[in-house]
Amino acid sequence: MYEFSSRVRYSEIDHRGTMTLPALINYFQDASTFHSEEVGMGMKILKEHKKAWVLTYWQVIVERYPALGESIVIGTFPTEFKGLYGTRNFYMKDSQGKFAAYANSIWAFMDLEKGRPTRPDSEHISAYKTEPPLDMPYEGRKIRMPESCKKAEPFPVRKYHIDTNEHVNNCQYVQMALEVIPREIRVRQLRVDYKKSAVLGDMICPNLSCETDRTVVELCDAGGNMYALVEFKE
Repeated sequence: MYEFSSRVRYSEIDHRGTMTLPALINYFQDASTFHSEEVGMGMKILKEHKKAWVLTYWQVIVERYPALGESIVIGTFPTEFKGLYGTRNFYMKDSQGKFAAYANSIWAFMDLEKGRPTRPDSEHISAYKTEPPLDMPYEGRKIRMPESCKKAEPFPVRKYHIDTNEHVNNCQYVQMALEVIPREIRVRQLRVDYKKSAVLGDMICPNLSCETDRTVVELCDAGGNMYALVEFKE
């Protein structure tokens, strides 16, 4: 298990004075990155091996959004390595040790030269210690497609969307999807199924579906091929 402590910064809050969903997601992403760096399987080593762990799915549940100045602890640990994939849990706790948020995620080990998933070598997983999964309500990876969608205004991938893999960062897809929704929503559960990577200059063509119990945003290319399917529940 890996943990680090922080305080909620002004740059991480919204007009309510509480942490935004993208800020929360970034903490989880940072935790997994820091964990890999600590065990000697960080970004530099993986790049030398021309490999990367790529997020393919996650389910994030928010019990509450921490407020400005709150002390928080963010933690993560892998729960299983199987074939081409690894699963990892995340959590955010407040100063009382209570969960503010937690998540489950699935990662694919990628061969960057061939551009496809590959089985990790023992050295890529032996540095990590798997632990029992969090006691949380797990949903299956498959997100039900909406019956009908409304097309939204397309927009280009910008420089600030791109991460060190030269792809759109995982959290940026969530931010893009939130921008498509015409009203403000208080998300209690997020699920994202990442289909393919968008790169600088690509056009994102969003489709929006607002249902009774959920809001779904499809982020697609000009040909209708999906980059990410994002589901929000309030």
